[in-house]
Amino acid sequence: MSSYVLAQVISAIANVFSILVFLSIVLSWFMLPDHPVREAIDRIVEPFLNPIRRIVPAMGMFDFSPMILLILIQFISQFLINILTR
Repeated sequence: MSSYVLAQVISAIANVFSILVFLSIVLSWFMLPDHPVREAIDRIVEPFLNPIRRIVPAMGMFDFSPMILLILIQFISQFLINILTR
């Protein structure tokens, strides 16, 4: 597998995971926690959010862990893509 194809795969995975994090945020406003769609997305996203929440707790009613996770996803994916494309 060429490094270009691997970089494309990493980019696609990062984009899909970013969309899942965003959906998790939006669905938390509109769906009950026991809704099957929300449960499925939360099972994927929550294991990545929980370590961030231990370091950066919620400030009042605001939880910044999804935003931090989105930044980390972009940073790590760009870092890996830059390594592969050199």
